[in-house]
Order: sequence, then structure tokens, then C-alpha cells
Amino acid sequence: MSINPTTPRWQGYLAAFTVVCCWTGFNVVSRLGGKSVLTPFDVAALRFLVSGIVMVPVFFIFGNQLKRRQLLTIGTVGGFGYALCAYSGFMFAPAAHAGIIINGGIPLATAGIAWLFLKDRPKPLSLLALCLAALGVAIISLHSLHHHNNDTPHVIWGDIFFILAALAWSTFGILVRIWRIRPVDAMSGIGVTSLLIYIPIYLLFLPKGIHEASLSTIVLQGFYQGIIAALVAGFCYTFATLVLGSGAASLTLAIVPGTSALLAVPFLNEAITWTTGAGVLLVSIGALLGVRAKKEKG
Repeated sequence: MSINPTTPRWQGYLAAFTVVCCWTGFNVVSRLGGKSVLTPFDVAALRFLVSGIVMVPVFFIFGNQLKRRQLLTIGTVGGFGYALCAYSGFMFAPAAHAGIIINGGIPLATAGIAWLFLKDRPKPLSLLALCLAALGVAIISLHSLHHHNNDTPHVIWGDIFFILAALAWSTFGILVRIWRIRPVDAMSGIGVTSLLIYIPIYLLFLPKGIHEASLSTIVLQGFYQGIIAALVAGFCYTFATLVLGSGAASLTLAIVPGTSALLAVPFLNEAITWTTGAGVLLVSIGALLGVRAKKEKG
């Protein structure tokens, strides 16, 4: 599937909204996996086993226009690199932290990388949006650092993993823009590359807890991580990036912190603290301003 330059922008925003829904569920489902007997390596294996098996026929039937170097690169940053960092973070930190740091950090990292390597300097309103998102991320990170070695000694490690995940996914988004990667090439490339590289390493060397997990836990993680998070969200994010640009697409996804924090209350019994609320509010306002700035620019 190729993207027509005249594709209506509303289709890009619809794709971005779909990713918001998928990633909100991703934060909750991944936190459930992090609190279970599954290791981060187990969850990543389920993700890439399911998505890889689905994408193998797509890879060969529709072909893939990416070169080997490009496949390895997006497989690393958009595949197992991002996934392992995110799933490791969910072992230590609440879902709301993931929503704020990953989804709030992605537009920050995207803007920084684009500014540094593409000379794409953000406009004043976009810069204000990014500053608000940065403040929201900083509040959560500093709060975790302040409470390190007290009542939540490991949360800071979760936040660090979330920051690394945001950097990995931002790099993937920038590469999609630079290389003009088709959504089908991105998803089949990540799926097949991760299946061939990660699964053998997992089976031979990495610690596992999957043999102690219930069937319902395995099915939930396999379906959501492999189909919804890896394929549906990944395809829609790539589409939104090509239609809207990496900056607008990533800023739209900063709505996820608010929805993740709200869902974490009934499903994970994780209360919304004042720091979480402040972080969510700042990142969400930054997202709305960022989308408005991109509309004015377009």
C-alpha cells in the first residue's frame, strides 16, 4: 500500500485516533503482563511470534521494498528494541507513567531528532506544546527519582526504560518519514525481522516464566501485543506519519496519557496521584496545542 500525496488529512487523524485507542489498551494490558509471572522477554516473544507468523505470508506475497539494512534498522528500533524497553518498564512502573513518559516523550524525542538531523525547527506554538509535554514528563520522572529507595524503590527504573522506549519509537517514526516506508513494508518488515532474530535468541538464552502463566494470560498478551499493538497500531501509526508528518502524528498520540491513567483506575487499581494528574494534564494540553499548530502550518 502506497500513500497518495493528496490523501485527505482527516484519514491521517483517523489513523492516529485508532493508535490512541490501541496504545491506551497497550499500556493497561502490558502492565497486567508486567505484574504477572511473565518476564518482559516472554511478552516480547508472544508479540513477535504472533505478528511474525501473520506477516510472513504478507512479506512474500506483497513483497517488501526495504533493503536489508533498512529491515534490520526498523526491526531493532521499532521492533524488539522498543518492545523490550517498554515491557521491562511495565515490571516496575504504573501504566500512567508509561502513558506520560512514552507517549509524552515520543513527540519530544521526535522533534529533537528532526531538529538535529533534518533541520526541521518547530514553530513557536509547536515549541510551546513540546515544552508543556516536557514539563509533564519531568514532573513524573523527578517524582520517581525523589522517592527512589523509599516507598517505590524500583519505579525510577521503569521510567528509565520508558524513556528508552520513547527514543526507540521516535527513531522509527523519523525513519518512516525519511525513507517513505509503506505501512505494509514497515509491519511485515518488523514482524518477519523480529521473528527471525529475536525468537531464536529468546528460546536459547533468555529467562522465561511463560510455563507458569495461565492460558488466559498467554492468549490475552499474544493477541493484544501481536495483533492490536504490533500490527494494527503499527500500521496506523505509519500511515498517520506519512499523511500528517512525524511531528503531528506523535503529538496526537500524547492524548494517550490521560486515557491510560483513567483506565488504570478500574482495571489495575492504580490511583491517580497529584503528580500523575499534573503530568497527564500538561502532556494532554501540549498534544492539543501541537495538533492545532500543525493544522495552522498545513
